[in-house]
Amino acid sequence: MSDLQSKTVFITGASRGIGEAAARVFAERGANVVLTARSTGDITRIASEITSAGGQALAISLDVTDAAAVQAAIRQTVDRFGALDVVINNAGVIDPIARLEDADPAAWGKVIDINVKGVLNVIRHAIAPMKAHGGGTIINISSGAATGALEGWSHYCASKAAVLSLTKCAHLELIDDHIRVLGLSPGTVATDMQVAIKASGINPVSQLDPNVHIPARWVGEALAWLSGPAGDRYVGIDCSLRDEGVRRAVGLIA
Repeated sequence: MSDLQSKTVFITGASRGIGEAAARVFAERGANVVLTARSTGDITRIASEITSAGGQALAISLDVTDAAAVQAAIRQTVDRFGALDVVINNAGVIDPIARLEDADPAAWGKVIDINVKGVLNVIRHAIAPMKAHGGGTIINISSGAATGALEGWSHYCASKAAVLSLTKCAHLELIDDHIRVLGLSPGTVATDMQVAIKASGINPVSQLDPNVHIPARWVGEALAWLSGPAGDRYVGIDCSLRDEGVRRAVGLIA
């Protein structure tokens, strides 16, 4: 496992699910964790639990679609912990799930604002502090939807395809500055998003037995693994947690 002691990790969408799990995993490995989300209740509670257990955590209210707010949050992170080492671009939504003929263009656009522009905003404002510190790692939460079409998910598929392209472009532009940019495609995860997918009744994913979804903790473990030397293999592309070899390397299965 990578040495994360005293590294500073900035996580979006950290109030629950993958973001919360990542915050707890990184904190357990000695990292300073910055939890961000639009509402403060859950991230404040999680940060308090982390600090009560001896870790270092900071909760910041953040709307990733607000570029100025993102810049301020990253500045606050560096002011508090002295550096920015790892970014986890996790904030994302899938609602409302709808076929194209029923889609609301405004709601469709809101998904793009959060899932794509939010990732762009965080990458852009992470660059300067990472350059100043000699490098860093940016991991974008991707999806099989980035390369595979699914009925009712036009907004989500399009957004994740765009994020994969952002990963590729950012890698080309930033690798010479020792900033690694990569993606993690976790597969189906036992989070609130899967509850919404199940309720939609649209496409085969909604028909999956909930028991097949992996725990969010697995994704947190994989993110910590990719933050170390293992991430070198995946710069500019997505790492798939559906791959048994990856699961074995992370230590999730025997």
